[in-house]
Amino acid sequence: MGPLAWIIATTVGISLTAWVGILTLYLRDELLDELLLGMVALAAGSLIGGAFLHLLPNAIAEAGAEDTLPLFLYLIAGFCLFYVFEQFLQWHHHHGTTHEHEPVSYLVLASDTLHNFIDGLVIAGAFLLSTPLGVTTSLAIALHEIPQEIGDFGVLVYSGFEQRRALVLNYLTQTTVIVGGVVGFYLNDVITGLPAFLLPFAAGNFIYIASSDLIPEIKHEDDVVRSILYFLVFLVGIALMLGVRLFRGVVG
Repeated sequence: MGPLAWIIATTVGISLTAWVGILTLYLRDELLDELLLGMVALAAGSLIGGAFLHLLPNAIAEAGAEDTLPLFLYLIAGFCLFYVFEQFLQWHHHHGTTHEHEPVSYLVLASDTLHNFIDGLVIAGAFLLSTPLGVTTSLAIALHEIPQEIGDFGVLVYSGFEQRRALVLNYLTQTTVIVGGVVGFYLNDVITGLPAFLLPFAAGNFIYIASSDLIPEIKHEDDVVRSILYFLVFLVGIALMLGVRLFRGVVG
């Protein structure tokens, strides 16, 4: 398949993660919360591994070893952008089924729409560099999306949306990842060097979400055994990205 076919296939697959909210209709809240924390730990590890083991090395290789400063400025820009979203637009990823504060449901939908569009741009940039990089980037994004989509579904239902409507709205916001992927593919013909810009920008995004949003939730666990288990799952996420990287080196 060509890059566009890969972009469409993976973004369509990622958009379907919005329907994972259906699981919340059949699982007890206590069991769901335990599963969510495990998925959050795995997502955090995969995002950290994806940023440091895939996105940054490929961005540096693409730009050349003598001109890495702009790449790290892009990384900082990606980190700061999501800091601004969370700090000033109250963009919070809810991973549990209960919430202490009443959520701003429409703001969640709007911010998720923008977030998913950016994810699509990032996926397009990765596939334009290489298929393996695109696949690993898509995997890291998908692992993060699953707990987020369950949490977002819970936010909408908690806000008063009927469950079916919440599922549909959640899916519609998720489909912007497809739009972002297609736009990113065609935008590359207009803006040269787009992948080299998007990869470190996405790395900053990944690092911020993992360190500021996901890891703190794992650290809230008081049970020592579960805390150790979640840390091991976090390491599994990193090991998964490392394994993919090593496999690429062998077959490449």
